[in-house]
Amino acid sequence: MFRRSPKSTQLDMFTSSVNMFKGKTLKQFESKESWHNQFRKEVTNRINEDLFKVLYAKGKGSPNASIRIMVAMMILKEGEGISDEKIFESARFNILTRSALGLENLDSEIPTESTYYLFRKNVNEYAKEKGENLFTSVFKDITKEQSIKFNVSGKRIRMDSKLIGSNIAWLSRYELVHETIRVYYKECLKGNYLDNQTKSQLSEILKIKGNKIVYTSTSTELKKKLKELGSLMYSLKNNTLQNDIDFKDTFLRVFEEQFEVGDDKIVIARDKQKISAKSVQSPHDPDSTYRNKDGNKKKGYAVNLTESCDDQGLNLIGDVDVKEITSSDVDFFQDGVERASETFKDKAKDVHADGAYHSPDNQDYCKLEKINLYLHAIQGAKGRYELEIKDGTLSVLDTKTAQQLDCKKIVTKNNEIKWRIKTEKAYRYFTQKQIDTSELRKKIADTPLEILQKRNNVEASIFQLAYHFANSKTKYRGLEKHQMWANMRSLWVNFVRIMNYNAVLGLKGLFISFFNHFLAFFSLFLALEAIFFPKKKNIHLTII
Repeated sequence: MFRRSPKSTQLDMFTSSVNMFKGKTLKQFESKESWHNQFRKEVTNRINEDLFKVLYAKGKGSPNASIRIMVAMMILKEGEGISDEKIFESARFNILTRSALGLENLDSEIPTESTYYLFRKNVNEYAKEKGENLFTSVFKDITKEQSIKFNVSGKRIRMDSKLIGSNIAWLSRYELVHETIRVYYKECLKGNYLDNQTKSQLSEILKIKGNKIVYTSTSTELKKKLKELGSLMYSLKNNTLQNDIDFKDTFLRVFEEQFEVGDDKIVIARDKQKISAKSVQSPHDPDSTYRNKDGNKKKGYAVNLTESCDDQGLNLIGDVDVKEITSSDVDFFQDGVERASETFKDKAKDVHADGAYHSPDNQDYCKLEKINLYLHAIQGAKGRYELEIKDGTLSVLDTKTAQQLDCKKIVTKNNEIKWRIKTEKAYRYFTQKQIDTSELRKKIADTPLEILQKRNNVEASIFQLAYHFANSKTKYRGLEKHQMWANMRSLWVNFVRIMNYNAVLGLKGLFISFFNHFLAFFSLFLALEAIFFPKKKNIHLTII
């Protein structure tokens, strides 16, 4: 049965951390501005354990450790970019970390490693099974409370994306198939699903690593050996896939992506041109796909960040989304706007993004939702002709000759409306899509620079998100785990912003307090002066 853990514990006279200090040290430890006190207040105590009730339904037991502490440990781990081993060490022996987690007595126990890993595994499996990542709910819940407290409007938002490389090796086609068979063989051995003859055959084939075979074989030899592996996979598929093997879905997917079976039951390697970029790139991370963006080849994931960019006050990340690396920025746009509007107290009215987010569908969405979309630029080279509809008539300006051209409206056989001009060699036709693109380019060119520059800082945010990834290569495998990482890392970035914002407010308050004391003293001085020197003109000051 699920039970919530208490947000605070009663301080013990002998083991309380507060009793360990005195003087200036105690003052610093209890200061509201200290990071550990702010983290406990703004993050740890805001974690809603009820979100994880679904993991502990009837028959699934109950949590034997505080969910709040485990989630807070994971956020601290991603925030500081450290290992699980280091976060456990810090949670046990670092008083500031313990305070941040709400462990205010020195004898308060932290969750064990096994409980911590089992909890994370259950969250991951639930996300795969139900399509709901509970850490996304945690992020949204905490950020919504923070945005209300600090009056983050969210009427103006901006977004940017980044490609992150998966934690996998680059495999050739032969290596991919060879490694898939090796992992499958290893899984079969656990359940004793293979007969002795098959075991012997696989053991002989897998005795040499796939990369060594690639380096020592000619192209012709590799093609022959790849075909042999395909026939072997086909045989294994028919003889062992009916068994309950966790890896069987990946095994079957690799086979169907890499091979074809003819009517004569002969297995041949599929043509490379027919293999999708969404195909499995590694059996160790089947969610990781391939993308070549402007010559930047990556196997991994695409992450999109949406944050507020109000002119004054605190700005927070309102949504972070991870998809397959083959997803374009266009695919993130509408979901990012919707979820950010749910997180912040106000619905988005102005959205700032780069040209990669432009599409007719997204433009129509913004018109429907009455959103002003400010694009920094749009993809593709600028055309020769500037097009603009005026009173139902198309105005065509040839930028090369600076001449206004006559055009004619026509209707095609498919009832599509086009506009036609006559050039030196032939007729040139313009579609509504080209007209819209031309008008959009003109709109961007007319947008004030200070409006376009509001998008720039989001690039710093996306950099901070993946700050601890060397060469933008992740430490994790699997789409669900990357979404968990993105949510926890975003919570940390938001916390740092809140802490910096509070520091600025503290300085402002200190300055106002000092200034008010100065004015009060100066007013008293003027009052005394007026008493003793009444002939002087009185000066009245207002204390703010």
